[in-house]
Amino acid sequence: MFNFLSKGGVKKISPKEAKNRMETDNGIVVLDVREKAEYLEKHIPKSINLPLGNISTVEKVIPDKEATVFVYCLSGGRSANASGQMSKMGYKNVYNLGGISGWHYETVSGK
Repeated sequence: MFNFLSKGGVKKISPKEAKNRMETDNGIVVLDVREKAEYLEKHIPKSINLPLGNISTVEKVIPDKEATVFVYCLSGGRSANASGQMSKMGYKNVYNLGGISGWHYETVSGK
């Protein structure tokens, strides 16, 4: 069961639901749209860093527009922006995870 809301056409997923889905589906792509220095400081394990300013190049990083993508940033603003842009680019399964500030699960630092 999915626990998401739609705001402006962008699907939202809670950290708890995202964590549960990530534990059962290895195909989920987790995309961090913060700046590289923020990513290196702390990020969700196995996430990919692509700063919001570079979101127009997301097709190089995630070529499959059918892939399930959970997008996050620090507090949720940049991830909402990126999710909206990705939806307009034809990505079908993009979810705004919000901010890492609301992620109460494992994080790592460095690359």
